[in-house]
Amino acid sequence: MIVDCNPEFGIELVLSVPYAYWLHTQGKLDKVVTSKGMKPFYYFCDNVEERYDYRTIDNEAAGLNSLPNNWIYGDKKNAELYKDKWEHWESFRNVDRGCGILNYKEWKMPDYKNQYKNDKFKFDKPFVVVANRYNWEHGKPPVGYFDIKCLYEMFNYLTESGYIVIYKRPNNTEFPIDQNEMNTVRNGEILKADVEGIGTVSDYDLTEYYDDVILFDKFLSNHSEYTYNELQLNLFANADGFIGISGGSTLLLNLFQIPTITYLYNSSDLRDKFWEDGNSNKNIKNYYYMMNPNTIPFIDRDCEEMKKNENKRFLNKIKETF
Repeated sequence: MIVDCNPEFGIELVLSVPYAYWLHTQGKLDKVVTSKGMKPFYYFCDNVEERYDYRTIDNEAAGLNSLPNNWIYGDKKNAELYKDKWEHWESFRNVDRGCGILNYKEWKMPDYKNQYKNDKFKFDKPFVVVANRYNWEHGKPPVGYFDIKCLYEMFNYLTESGYIVIYKRPNNTEFPIDQNEMNTVRNGEILKADVEGIGTVSDYDLTEYYDDVILFDKFLSNHSEYTYNELQLNLFANADGFIGISGGSTLLLNLFQIPTITYLYNSSDLRDKFWEDGNSNKNIKNYYYMMNPNTIPFIDRDCEEMKKNENKRFLNKIKETF
Protein backbone atom coordinates (compact mmCIF):
# COMPACT_ATOMS: atom_id res chain seq x y z
CA MET A 1 0.00 0.00 0.00
CA ILE A 2 1.06 3.58 -0.70
CA VAL A 3 -0.02 6.45 1.57
CA ASP A 4 -0.02 9.66 -0.50
CA CYS A 5 -1.39 12.98 0.80
CA ASN A 6 -0.50 16.61 1.63
CA PRO A 7 -3.20 18.03 3.94
CA GLU A 8 -2.84 20.49 6.79
CA PHE A 9 -0.06 19.50 9.18
CA GLY A 10 -2.31 18.53 12.09
CA ILE A 11 -4.60 16.50 9.87
CA GLU A 12 -1.63 14.54 8.56
CA LEU A 13 -0.57 13.70 12.12
CA VAL A 14 -4.07 12.47 13.01
CA LEU A 15 -5.22 10.73 9.84
CA SER A 16 -2.24 9.83 7.67
CA VAL A 17 0.57 8.94 10.06
CA PRO A 18 -1.44 6.47 12.23
CA TYR A 19 -2.80 4.76 9.13
CA ALA A 20 0.67 4.42 7.66
CA TYR A 21 1.97 3.06 10.95
CA TRP A 22 -0.90 0.56 11.17
CA LEU A 23 -0.07 -0.62 7.66
CA HIS A 24 3.56 -0.95 8.76
CA THR A 25 2.58 -3.14 11.73
CA GLN A 26 0.63 -5.37 9.33
CA GLY A 27 3.52 -5.62 6.86
CA LYS A 28 1.42 -3.81 4.25
CA LEU A 29 3.17 -0.42 3.93
CA ASP A 30 5.16 -0.04 0.70
CA LYS A 31 5.70 3.71 0.47
CA VAL A 32 4.75 7.11 1.89
CA VAL A 33 4.44 10.23 -0.29
CA THR A 34 4.27 13.36 1.82
CA SER A 35 5.27 17.03 2.10
CA LYS A 36 8.88 18.15 2.33
CA GLY A 37 10.35 17.81 5.81
CA MET A 38 7.90 15.14 7.01
CA LYS A 39 10.13 12.08 6.73
CA PRO A 40 11.03 12.02 10.47
CA PHE A 41 7.37 11.43 11.32
CA TYR A 42 7.46 8.28 9.17
CA TYR A 43 10.66 6.93 10.72
CA PHE A 44 9.18 3.41 10.53
CA CYS A 45 9.04 3.48 6.72
CA ASP A 46 12.14 2.90 4.56
CA ASN A 47 10.56 4.36 1.43
CA VAL A 48 9.44 7.97 2.04
CA GLU A 49 9.21 10.47 -0.81
CA GLU A 50 8.97 14.13 0.27
CA ARG A 51 7.24 15.23 -2.92
CA TYR A 52 5.04 18.21 -2.02
CA ASP A 53 6.30 21.73 -1.36
CA TYR A 54 2.85 22.97 -0.33
CA ARG A 55 -0.15 21.82 1.70
CA THR A 56 -3.85 22.36 1.10
CA ILE A 57 -6.93 22.79 3.28
CA ASP A 58 -8.99 21.18 0.49
CA ASN A 59 -9.37 17.65 1.85
CA GLU A 60 -10.17 16.07 -1.49
CA ALA A 61 -7.24 17.74 -3.23
CA ALA A 62 -5.01 16.69 -0.32
CA GLY A 63 -5.73 13.02 -1.03
CA LEU A 64 -7.60 12.33 2.20
CA ASN A 65 -10.27 10.30 0.44
CA SER A 66 -7.67 7.55 0.04
CA LEU A 67 -7.47 7.13 3.83
CA PRO A 68 -9.81 5.12 6.09
CA ASN A 69 -10.68 8.38 7.92
CA ASN A 70 -10.97 11.32 5.53
CA TRP A 71 -12.23 14.01 7.94
CA ILE A 72 -10.54 14.96 11.18
CA TYR A 73 -13.85 15.53 12.97
CA GLY A 74 -14.95 12.01 12.20
CA ASP A 75 -18.54 10.88 11.87
CA LYS A 76 -21.07 10.78 14.71
CA LYS A 77 -21.98 7.26 13.61
CA ASN A 78 -18.46 6.18 14.58
CA ALA A 79 -19.57 6.22 18.22
CA GLU A 80 -21.59 3.09 17.47
CA LEU A 81 -18.36 1.23 16.76
CA TYR A 82 -17.56 1.29 20.47
CA LYS A 83 -20.98 0.59 22.01
CA ASP A 84 -19.90 -2.81 23.35
CA LYS A 85 -17.06 -1.36 25.44
CA TRP A 86 -17.93 2.31 26.00
CA GLU A 87 -20.98 2.93 28.17
CA HIS A 88 -21.34 6.57 27.14
CA TRP A 89 -21.13 6.02 23.38
CA GLU A 90 -24.75 7.08 22.79
CA SER A 91 -24.19 10.57 24.20
CA PHE A 92 -21.71 11.24 21.42
CA ARG A 93 -23.72 9.43 18.77
CA ASN A 94 -26.43 12.07 19.04
CA VAL A 95 -24.44 15.26 18.40
CA ASP A 96 -25.28 17.36 15.34
CA ARG A 97 -22.05 16.61 13.50
CA GLY A 98 -18.94 14.51 13.90
CA CYS A 99 -17.26 15.05 17.26
CA GLY A 100 -13.74 13.88 16.61
CA ILE A 101 -14.48 10.17 16.93
CA LEU A 102 -12.62 8.22 14.27
CA ASN A 103 -12.72 4.62 13.15
CA TYR A 104 -9.60 3.29 14.86
CA LYS A 105 -9.65 -0.15 13.24
CA GLU A 106 -6.77 0.83 10.94
CA TRP A 107 -5.20 3.49 13.16
CA LYS A 108 -2.18 3.14 15.42
CA MET A 109 0.00 5.92 16.82
CA PRO A 110 3.80 5.44 16.65
CA ASP A 111 5.80 5.70 19.89
CA TYR A 112 7.66 8.94 19.20
CA LYS A 113 8.82 9.47 22.75
CA ASN A 114 10.83 6.25 22.91
CA GLN A 115 11.93 6.54 19.29
CA TYR A 116 13.43 10.00 19.74
CA LYS A 117 14.42 10.21 23.43
CA ASN A 118 18.09 11.05 23.77
CA ASP A 119 20.83 12.29 26.05
CA LYS A 120 21.75 15.28 23.91
CA PHE A 121 18.90 17.61 24.82
CA LYS A 122 18.97 17.47 28.60
CA PHE A 123 19.21 20.40 30.98
CA ASP A 124 19.85 20.99 34.66
CA LYS A 125 16.14 21.76 35.13
CA PRO A 126 12.93 20.21 33.80
CA PHE A 127 11.54 21.98 30.75
CA VAL A 128 8.11 22.82 29.40
CA VAL A 129 7.39 23.65 25.78
CA VAL A 130 4.98 26.51 25.05
CA ALA A 131 3.75 26.23 21.46
CA ASN A 132 1.98 29.27 20.05
CA ARG A 133 0.61 30.27 16.66
CA TYR A 134 -0.45 33.52 15.00
CA ASN A 135 -2.15 32.62 11.73
CA TRP A 136 -5.04 33.67 9.57
CA GLU A 137 -7.86 31.14 9.64
CA HIS A 138 -10.21 30.66 6.70
CA GLY A 139 -9.80 34.18 5.37
CA LYS A 140 -9.93 35.92 8.75
CA PRO A 141 -7.11 37.56 10.77
CA PRO A 142 -5.58 35.71 13.75
CA VAL A 143 -7.96 35.02 16.62
CA GLY A 144 -6.74 32.10 18.72
CA TYR A 145 -3.25 32.72 20.13
CA PHE A 146 -1.36 33.47 23.34
CA ASP A 147 -0.83 37.25 23.38
CA ILE A 148 2.12 39.07 24.96
CA LYS A 149 0.40 39.49 28.35
CA CYS A 150 -0.52 35.81 28.52
CA LEU A 151 2.99 34.74 27.53
CA TYR A 152 4.48 37.09 30.14
CA GLU A 153 2.35 35.52 32.87
CA MET A 154 3.15 31.98 31.76
CA PHE A 155 6.88 32.64 31.49
CA ASN A 156 6.95 34.25 34.93
CA TYR A 157 5.15 31.41 36.66
CA LEU A 158 7.00 28.57 34.97
CA THR A 159 10.49 30.02 35.40
CA GLU A 160 9.81 31.00 39.01
CA SER A 161 8.61 27.43 39.59
CA GLY A 162 11.94 26.00 38.47
CA TYR A 163 11.22 25.19 34.82
CA ILE A 164 13.05 26.08 31.66
CA VAL A 165 10.60 27.21 28.99
CA ILE A 166 11.14 26.51 25.32
CA TYR A 167 8.96 28.83 23.26
CA LYS A 168 7.99 27.89 19.72
CA ARG A 169 5.99 29.91 17.23
CA PRO A 170 6.73 29.26 13.56
CA ASN A 171 6.87 32.22 11.19
CA ASN A 172 5.68 29.95 8.35
CA THR A 173 8.97 29.90 6.47
CA GLU A 174 10.17 26.66 8.04
CA PHE A 175 7.98 24.15 6.16
CA PRO A 176 5.48 23.76 3.30
CA ILE A 177 2.48 25.94 4.12
CA ASP A 178 -1.26 25.78 3.48
CA GLN A 179 -3.63 28.57 2.42
CA ASN A 180 -4.13 29.87 5.97
CA GLU A 181 -0.42 30.15 6.60
CA MET A 182 0.06 31.73 3.18
CA ASN A 183 -2.41 34.48 4.10
CA THR A 184 -0.45 35.08 7.30
CA VAL A 185 2.77 35.57 5.36
CA ARG A 186 1.13 37.81 2.77
CA ASN A 187 -0.30 40.07 5.44
CA GLY A 188 2.99 40.33 7.30
CA GLU A 189 1.46 39.39 10.63
CA ILE A 190 3.64 40.07 13.68
CA LEU A 191 2.63 39.18 17.23
CA LYS A 192 3.50 42.25 19.27
CA ALA A 193 2.22 44.66 21.93
CA ASP A 194 3.17 47.98 23.52
CA VAL A 195 4.66 47.38 26.95
CA GLU A 196 4.82 50.28 29.39
CA GLY A 197 8.35 51.45 30.00
CA ILE A 198 9.77 49.27 27.23
CA GLY A 199 7.95 50.01 23.99
CA THR A 200 6.78 47.66 21.29
CA VAL A 201 7.74 44.07 22.06
CA SER A 202 7.19 40.98 19.91
CA ASP A 203 6.77 37.52 21.36
CA TYR A 204 10.23 36.66 20.08
CA ASP A 205 11.66 39.75 21.83
CA LEU A 206 9.95 38.76 25.08
CA THR A 207 12.02 35.60 25.39
CA GLU A 208 15.19 37.73 25.58
CA TYR A 209 14.12 39.13 28.95
CA TYR A 210 14.40 35.72 30.64
CA ASP A 211 17.41 33.56 31.43
CA ASP A 212 15.31 30.41 31.39
CA VAL A 213 13.10 31.05 28.37
CA ILE A 214 14.67 29.86 25.13
CA LEU A 215 13.33 30.51 21.66
CA PHE A 216 13.10 27.30 19.63
CA ASP A 217 14.72 29.12 16.70
CA LYS A 218 17.93 29.44 18.72
CA PHE A 219 18.15 25.68 19.05
CA LEU A 220 17.64 25.43 15.31
CA SER A 221 20.46 27.92 14.66
CA ASN A 222 22.80 26.07 17.00
CA HIS A 223 22.01 22.59 15.67
CA SER A 224 22.23 22.81 11.90
CA GLU A 225 22.73 19.04 11.79
CA TYR A 226 18.95 18.70 12.29
CA THR A 227 16.08 19.63 10.05
CA TYR A 228 13.23 21.61 11.61
CA ASN A 229 11.12 18.52 12.28
CA GLU A 230 14.06 16.37 13.36
CA LEU A 231 14.89 18.96 15.99
CA GLN A 232 11.29 19.19 17.21
CA LEU A 233 11.05 15.44 17.66
CA ASN A 234 14.44 15.05 19.36
CA LEU A 235 13.99 18.04 21.65
CA PHE A 236 10.35 17.50 22.57
CA ALA A 237 10.90 13.80 23.34
CA ASN A 238 12.74 14.93 26.49
CA ALA A 239 10.18 17.51 27.63
CA ASP A 240 8.37 17.35 30.97
CA GLY A 241 5.16 18.93 29.71
CA PHE A 242 3.51 21.01 27.02
CA ILE A 243 1.19 24.00 26.67
CA GLY A 244 -0.36 24.84 23.31
CA ILE A 245 -3.22 26.36 21.32
CA SER A 246 -5.62 23.87 19.72
CA GLY A 247 -4.64 22.86 16.21
CA GLY A 248 -1.66 21.34 14.47
CA SER A 249 0.97 22.70 16.87
CA THR A 250 -0.73 21.03 19.85
CA LEU A 251 -1.39 17.82 17.95
CA LEU A 252 2.37 17.61 17.49
CA LEU A 253 2.80 17.91 21.27
CA ASN A 254 0.30 15.11 21.84
CA LEU A 255 2.58 12.68 20.02
CA PHE A 256 4.68 12.32 23.17
CA GLN A 257 1.81 11.34 25.50
CA ILE A 258 2.76 13.47 28.50
CA PRO A 259 0.70 16.23 30.22
CA THR A 260 -0.37 18.64 27.47
CA ILE A 261 -2.60 21.62 28.24
CA THR A 262 -4.65 22.43 25.14
CA TYR A 263 -6.31 25.85 24.92
CA LEU A 264 -9.65 25.48 23.10
CA TYR A 265 -11.39 28.66 22.03
CA ASN A 266 -14.23 27.65 19.67
CA SER A 267 -17.55 27.39 21.51
CA SER A 268 -19.58 25.67 18.81
CA ASP A 269 -21.46 22.54 19.79
CA LEU A 270 -18.96 20.56 17.73
CA ARG A 271 -16.01 21.82 19.72
CA ASP A 272 -17.73 21.44 23.09
CA LYS A 273 -18.71 17.86 22.32
CA PHE A 274 -15.07 17.02 21.83
CA TRP A 275 -14.70 16.79 25.57
CA GLU A 276 -17.85 16.24 27.64
CA ASP A 277 -21.57 15.60 27.29
CA GLY A 278 -24.23 17.21 29.45
CA ASN A 279 -23.42 14.84 32.30
CA SER A 280 -19.68 15.60 32.23
CA ASN A 281 -18.80 12.30 30.55
CA LYS A 282 -15.62 12.78 28.54
CA ASN A 283 -15.49 11.94 24.87
CA ILE A 284 -12.59 9.53 25.36
CA LYS A 285 -12.80 8.36 21.74
CA ASN A 286 -11.97 11.83 20.46
CA TYR A 287 -8.70 11.77 18.53
CA TYR A 288 -6.97 14.10 21.03
CA TYR A 289 -7.49 11.61 23.85
CA MET A 290 -6.69 8.66 21.61
CA MET A 291 -3.39 10.30 20.68
CA ASN A 292 -2.61 11.32 24.24
CA PRO A 293 -4.60 10.16 27.30
CA ASN A 294 -2.76 12.91 29.22
CA THR A 295 -4.40 15.70 27.23
CA ILE A 296 -5.68 18.46 29.54
CA PRO A 297 -8.35 20.59 27.81
CA PHE A 298 -8.96 24.22 28.71
CA ILE A 299 -12.15 25.58 27.12
CA ASP A 300 -12.57 29.32 26.52
CA ARG A 301 -15.87 29.66 24.65
CA ASP A 302 -15.78 32.22 21.83
CA CYS A 303 -12.35 33.36 23.04
CA GLU A 304 -14.18 35.39 25.70
CA GLU A 305 -11.33 35.29 28.22
CA MET A 306 -8.64 35.55 25.58
CA LYS A 307 -10.18 38.68 24.03
CA LYS A 308 -10.45 40.36 27.45
CA ASN A 309 -6.89 39.45 28.46
CA GLU A 310 -8.31 37.49 31.37
CA ASN A 311 -5.79 34.72 31.99
CA LYS A 312 -6.42 33.90 35.64
CA ARG A 313 -8.38 30.70 35.03
CA PHE A 314 -5.91 29.51 32.42
CA LEU A 315 -2.96 30.28 34.67
CA ASN A 316 -4.64 28.31 37.46
CA LYS A 317 -4.84 25.34 35.09
CA ILE A 318 -1.11 25.68 34.47
CA LYS A 319 -0.44 25.88 38.21
CA GLU A 320 -2.50 22.73 38.80
CA THR A 321 -0.45 20.89 36.20
CA PHE A 322 3.10 22.20 36.68
